[in-house]
Amino acid sequence: MKVRYSSILLVTALVLFLAVNARLSGQATQSDFHQFNITAKNYDFNPAVITVKKGEKVRLIITATDRDHGIKIAGYDIDQVLKKGDPTIIEFTADKAGTFDFKCSMYCGMGHRKMKGKLIVEESQ
Repeated sequence: MKVRYSSILLVTALVLFLAVNARLSGQATQSDFHQFNITAKNYDFNPAVITVKKGEKVRLIITATDRDHGIKIAGYDIDQVLKKGDPTIIEFTADKAGTFDFKCSMYCGMGHRKMKGKLIVEESQ
């Protein structure tokens, strides 16, 4: 019984140590991000408008559902291929205020040029 209690105590201490160490070393946790789940299909991003505050860490989880697509966000040096069916995670800090267009960066058919959206980064108060 003492061995089992000691093992539980040791594991608990280890988990607590790792959690504190990760936080102190600057590793972001899931709650540190403003997260958006986006679909890319049929010449459309959904949602097509994303609004965040300047300084926020942003996580985009984008899934192309009908074919391969891409996403290019002007002003943020993001240009990522989106493979059909595979969620793609893009993380960045919204360090510039303004409205930034994004579009499909991989030709996907006749409506390709209509596949676009906006990233709105508002000044934080």
